[in-house]
Amino acid sequence: MNYALTKPGQESRKTSVLPALKKLASLMIDDKGKLILAFIAIIINSALNLTAPILIGHAVDTYLVTKQYDGVLKYSGLLLLIYLGALVMSYLQTKLMGMVGQRMLFNLRHAIFTKLQQLPVAFFNQNKIGDLISRINNDTDKLNQFFSQSLMQFVGSIFIMVGSGISILLIRPRLALAALAPALGLLIFTRVISPWVKRKNALNLQSVGGMSAEIQESLNNFRVIVAFNRRDYFRNKFNEANDVQYATAIKSGIANNIFTPVYGLCSNIAQLIVLAYGINLIMIGDFTLGLLISFLTYMTRFYDPLRQLASLWANFQVALAGWDRISDILALESDLVVVRPGPWAEKPESTSSSVMSFVNVSFHYPDGKDVLKHITFNLEPGKTYALVGPTGGGKTTTASLMARLYDPTDGMVMLHGRDIRGYRSEERAQKIGFILQEPFLFTGTVRDNIIYGNPAYREHSTEQLAAVLKESGLEILLARFEKGLDTPVLASGDTISLGQKQLIAFIRAVLRKPDILILDEATANIDTVTEQLLEEILKQLPKTTTRVIIAHRLNTIENADEIFFINSGEVTLAGSMEHAVDMLLHGKRES
Repeated sequence: MNYALTKPGQESRKTSVLPALKKLASLMIDDKGKLILAFIAIIINSALNLTAPILIGHAVDTYLVTKQYDGVLKYSGLLLLIYLGALVMSYLQTKLMGMVGQRMLFNLRHAIFTKLQQLPVAFFNQNKIGDLISRINNDTDKLNQFFSQSLMQFVGSIFIMVGSGISILLIRPRLALAALAPALGLLIFTRVISPWVKRKNALNLQSVGGMSAEIQESLNNFRVIVAFNRRDYFRNKFNEANDVQYATAIKSGIANNIFTPVYGLCSNIAQLIVLAYGINLIMIGDFTLGLLISFLTYMTRFYDPLRQLASLWANFQVALAGWDRISDILALESDLVVVRPGPWAEKPESTSSSVMSFVNVSFHYPDGKDVLKHITFNLEPGKTYALVGPTGGGKTTTASLMARLYDPTDGMVMLHGRDIRGYRSEERAQKIGFILQEPFLFTGTVRDNIIYGNPAYREHSTEQLAAVLKESGLEILLARFEKGLDTPVLASGDTISLGQKQLIAFIRAVLRKPDILILDEATANIDTVTEQLLEEILKQLPKTTTRVIIAHRLNTIENADEIFFINSGEVTLAGSMEHAVDMLLHGKRES
């Protein structure tokens, strides 16, 4: 299955506004009460702001023109109370939406991370980690900024605009229509230009993700860069990504700011229309100064929110572009699902003599040629199998299918007589262990890494776990760690040696007592002493545990019960050690 997400220079899938809002609304369902309170605060704030202009106009015509200054003072006090009330409502809606925005950000990041955990290895092979980090951090933050800072301003501006429009229509319809004419042009301009703005923001977000991916990849390989003195390569790659990000940032900045001057121009034109038309009406005695002031104030209340909407609409386009990139992930579904048992699974596991069987298995990576073609073989309990063959021949792919890191494109992998797809992830992980050439460790302690993913020892104290290791004959291995189980470990592995990392990986696997243990070049980069220690660890496995070893070093496979030669899509039983060596040196060549 192809899990490739959009990359810089590509346009992500287009999401319509309404479905996007519905999906985001589902993330805020727990804050429904706060949203309602914020909405009420917006209505009250808008009503208070819309009341002020008509009071000002009435005070001018009734008290100021007639020089009744006591009435002017009373209305001034009333206006002060209205403005203070509007201030309180504005603060309340800002506080409530800030809380809602943070909760939505938490829920959204949780949803993305949960989805990533459900996706197969193929997804991470096809997408750069730095870009995924950018989607989780940067793109979700764009959405949060819009919801916590801009959404209620957006809604409040709509209320103010609608209320101001109705007010001026009630005051003088013809004058109002003339004043609102520029707004029609703005509506057309906005509809035409918005898709272009969204595209520019999408490209900018994608370029940010691309730059994050480039930085992450370069820093991960920085030791190699220093060792080969290729800092220039690092700089050139970063400069390329930075130049792309700079160019897209300039274009998105221009796109986001294009609304403000156009909206400002239309607002000024509308005010000129009102002044010219209004003064003419006053001269012919068909209008009052107070009504003109109220009208101009309402006009300001109509076009000022429009100018705010210009900025808010640009933020909305940024948020939508970020949502497109986020929804790319949320819309993905893993093809590694648990399937319902069929006729092949009607017999219980114990009736199967083979611990694992490949039945007519074929496999190819997305857009690639077949790595395996109609492969069939069996693995028996308690035996040791070696997979040999040239680089790129399919050894690791075969092992990955055994651990269900991938599913066959054709055929079936059987575990204890059942389709491996019929096992839940935790069941499969308990039955199959996988040790890589350079195992991944988590930041914490040796103890944390040993019990990772093993519920049997999750509640054990350090003393209890030490006792378990002693009973399993593994206590001597802790002497290789300065502080025993409490030795600190970093995810980078810089605090311990490669041999110690492998010791942790092997202990972790042995404690799980898997039915199948796969070792992918697991002893290729360690010294002979450590390798002997690891052999001692493997002896602690149950006698029924099947071992599958992938190795190039012949001494690691010389004690194998069966040797399979894998190349050109075929798996061939090599027979003896001498025959396997002959096949490697003089037999089938890499295709």
